[in-house]
Amino acid sequence: MPAPSAIAGTPPLLRASLKHEARSFAPWIGIATALSVSSVIVYPWLFPEAVERRRFAATVGANPALGLIFGPAYDLSTVDGFNAWRSLSIGGFLTALGVIFIVVKASRGQEDSGQAELLASGVLGREARLLTALLMAGVCALAVGVVSFAFTVLCGGAWESSLLLSAGFTVTGLMFAAVAAVTAQIASDARTATSIAVAVLGVLFVLRGFLYSVSAPRWTAWANPLGWITETRPATGNHWWPLLLGLAFAAVFVAIGFARQVSRDFGQGLIASRPGPARGTARTPLALAIRINRGPVVSWSVAFVGLGVIFGYFIRTVRDLFSVNPALAEIFAKGATLPAELLAGFLATILTLIGIVAAIAGVQIVNRVRTEELEDRAEPVLATAVSRSRYLAPSVLLAFAAPALFILIAGVVIGALAAAAHIGLNFGYPPLQAVATIPAVWTVVALAVAVIGARPRVQIASWAGVLVSFGLTLFGPSFKLPGWALGISPYYHVPHVAAGTQDWRGLLWISLFTLAFLVIGFMGFRRRDVP
Repeated sequence: MPAPSAIAGTPPLLRASLKHEARSFAPWIGIATALSVSSVIVYPWLFPEAVERRRFAATVGANPALGLIFGPAYDLSTVDGFNAWRSLSIGGFLTALGVIFIVVKASRGQEDSGQAELLASGVLGREARLLTALLMAGVCALAVGVVSFAFTVLCGGAWESSLLLSAGFTVTGLMFAAVAAVTAQIASDARTATSIAVAVLGVLFVLRGFLYSVSAPRWTAWANPLGWITETRPATGNHWWPLLLGLAFAAVFVAIGFARQVSRDFGQGLIASRPGPARGTARTPLALAIRINRGPVVSWSVAFVGLGVIFGYFIRTVRDLFSVNPALAEIFAKGATLPAELLAGFLATILTLIGIVAAIAGVQIVNRVRTEELEDRAEPVLATAVSRSRYLAPSVLLAFAAPALFILIAGVVIGALAAAAHIGLNFGYPPLQAVATIPAVWTVVALAVAVIGARPRVQIASWAGVLVSFGLTLFGPSFKLPGWALGISPYYHVPHVAAGTQDWRGLLWISLFTLAFLVIGFMGFRRRDVP
């Protein structure tokens, strides 16, 4: 642990940081809570009879493809067992993702923006900022656990299994807050630190699901920190002791993070960044936008190849799964009943989820415009003959083109695997469905353009399209929400290409919204102050 002098000033810094950043915790708390609560509420609706529950448990429990995403299904014949299967892995993943952003932003992000220098001019120890970042992440992770537990129990979940499930969310968050504390010392900037931490999380998540789906030996679960959380088995064992392994993991990585904090130079990482060329090669705003975002674009491209493989493997088993359990269509195929409708609806749902992930990449590119402003790199460019519209347009173009490329990559991979499985989907259907999904992705990205262009002070609102689309896609069909409510998500209007008939009018409406958001964004950017 750091010496008292090294953490001097932590309490007032923590209070100020929480006052400023606590509102950003809400989406992560809300999504994890909604995931658990919806599972408890929806299960009795979908499977009211004991025979239906046993059939569901037998078919889904024996389907390894579902384990790629949700993990092992230990008991799906009870409400709490279903909740543990549906929520533990995904909720833990989302909590970990949230705390990674919190830790990196409050540690290396402050160094990159210059805030750390201002703070250091006061009475502030060298380790105070990192400790504050970890405490903020701990508050967020604890809030996820407490709120999800309270609402899950109120909605009918058993208190012990719900408490263990929520504790799994919290401990997962603490583990990856510690990982982020280490990557913040290794990387040369906040963006790289976030990318490394998220990559570690993603690899461990996919590896856990893959090892389960191929029936790997049981000891492999203990080689993965996420496997420790799975082995708590809420509602089917209620094993608390694996959480101690997670806390020990977090403690070790926190200690490493503090040790590395002392040994690195301020504003630098343990892995030094390569010096750039003596003379810049970005001659145009488009070249500059590509140069700034090329690393994430390459990383995202690789990630979408992996997503295509995962969901392509998943879709190979969909026909048998739906034929045995029609109720699953409410979750995965929007209530379709005919075989062609099942495949079309399931394919649309899969590519909707991929499209939401693709939109995340697009929103990140748009938010990079704001980052360049705050770090005083936009002003020198705008001081030249480059107009504001000409400066913004290349980033918007890249934010549109990159997600389109990503979803097409996933569509082609899914199409190849589906065609090889002979399940009734031709190779061309998934790529065509991917193309049909692109306008919905653009609407979400355009909303971010409107926020960053016109009202950047509410930057968190740039993620509203992603969060709303994710929530309505994941929970809307299960709760049997009316069409007008589901229609708030642009992805609801995407036609099912593999079905016999298509209605393309929805794409026209969301395209009009996309155009309106772009107009608002560009007009706002031309008129507002640039810091």
